[in-house]
Amino acid sequence: MRAEPTSRPPAARDRVPADEPHPAVGRRERIAVAIVTVTFGLWLAVWALVVPTFQAPDETAHVDAAVHVALGDPWSAPGDMRVLEAVLAGAREQASVPEDRRSTVSELLAAAPGESTTVNQMTQHPPTAYLADALVLRAVHFGDLRLDQAVLALRLADALAVTPLALLAWATVRRVTRSPRAALVGALALFATPQLASIGASVTNDAPTMLLTGVVVWLAVRLLTGDHRWRTVVWLGLALGAACWVKGTALPAVPFVGLAVLVAGAGVLPVSRRLLRTVVALGVAGAVGAWWWLHNLVAHHRLQPDGYAAIRPPKAFPPGEHPSVAHFVDVSWGTLARTFWGSPGARAQVSIGDGLTAALTAVALAALVLFAFRRTGLGTSVVLASFPAAVLLIQTATSARAYLTTTEVAGTQGRYAFPAVLCLVALSAVAWRRIPRTPCGRHRTATVLAVVCPAVGLYGAVVVTSWFWNGAVPWPGHGGLARYAALGPVPPWTVAVLAVLVLVGIVATVTRVAAMRSAVPAAPDRDLRADGATR
Repeated sequence: MRAEPTSRPPAARDRVPADEPHPAVGRRERIAVAIVTVTFGLWLAVWALVVPTFQAPDETAHVDAAVHVALGDPWSAPGDMRVLEAVLAGAREQASVPEDRRSTVSELLAAAPGESTTVNQMTQHPPTAYLADALVLRAVHFGDLRLDQAVLALRLADALAVTPLALLAWATVRRVTRSPRAALVGALALFATPQLASIGASVTNDAPTMLLTGVVVWLAVRLLTGDHRWRTVVWLGLALGAACWVKGTALPAVPFVGLAVLVAGAGVLPVSRRLLRTVVALGVAGAVGAWWWLHNLVAHHRLQPDGYAAIRPPKAFPPGEHPSVAHFVDVSWGTLARTFWGSPGARAQVSIGDGLTAALTAVALAALVLFAFRRTGLGTSVVLASFPAAVLLIQTATSARAYLTTTEVAGTQGRYAFPAVLCLVALSAVAWRRIPRTPCGRHRTATVLAVVCPAVGLYGAVVVTSWFWNGAVPWPGHGGLARYAALGPVPPWTVAVLAVLVLVGIVATVTRVAAMRSAVPAAPDRDLRADGATR
């Protein structure tokens, strides 16, 4: 990488010629990207192994839905599916029976036939993710496996699906900032949210949603930064439709895509052509992914039915009590922040700490609000912000409706914002690059962030592993190794080897970030036009 010339005046160094292309990806950068992507995949594998079976959010319901489909059962109406007795029996075995004495799935189905009375709310979602899970179960001959082994196969499949998110983060940030260094830091930023790794390495329909919406964000950013090819528009529509086919948390991407396609090419493409491209993108998405939501409107008169409606009916507040805005905001937004950064467990019972969560939230929001929305580059930032803003708006409205009708503040989870995580990463990259005013300052900021982001994630992994296996004590002893050897899905040395590889990959990536100099004389306030040029 060539260093920035120092003989040019500061104003000239802060500007990039309008016709300068995006920097080419060199061999060293390709190697660095491959390392950080593989490291992220290994990081997800570690989380798949250290979180006990059925201790990820709603994992029992997700696994049960996958088993139902793998057994050939029909997809029930919302609230009608019941958890299989065999799955509940297998879940009970996980907590107390050593792995060499646990039953296979076939044995569980024979010993505990039929369904329980426990509602499986997952039929409020499309069956797409569970069809994929059923294919995985059948491929590994799940009837011959212990239930925890079948769950691990599904977890690793989800971890594999989420692994490309690091590559997409790099590609997205690189398009927005034109900085190879900032792009690597963008990939490392994914390590800063232990909750993302916990969710991405669990059995959940969030995992394929995160991958597909990550593709949506990357393609939208390509349009916003000068890629005006029709095939990009069509691929964007296909990715959006596929994401909506998996889970309703992808629906906020619809207005984001519409806005991105409409804005992309402003000043280069006429309004009529941009309108046509927008219609095509949304039309392709609708053709691929609208069928389930139209079915809901026809069959249930709601876009997203409530799978818990049968067991959480409407009820009035007790006499003398009334809805409280302060209580709603405290519970809703407090839960959202905690479960975004790091609060794993079936009931989000493990936290990386209220103080750390508050500090991370305050710093991240301050950087975004103060530096991501300057006059220059405002259009791109607004488009990127529209996706997470729509997620938060819809989630808050849904939670408020539940509070007013059931007296419970429900449906608030930080993981629902993960489909828009690449927008947050890209906005953060823009903001943090604007804070320092010199190339040297940007280099130091990037290096510090490259260290801090994975450090937060590693701390979260230690907290969670200690809580589940070592009596919440963050150092060896207290029976943690023996407990994992008896009840864990693999020998402890397997986790240790993966953890060492993750550390090696993180150190290699951080070292590369520290050694890089800007290939582009990027200004903190450079304005990205819709055609990808700067002004």
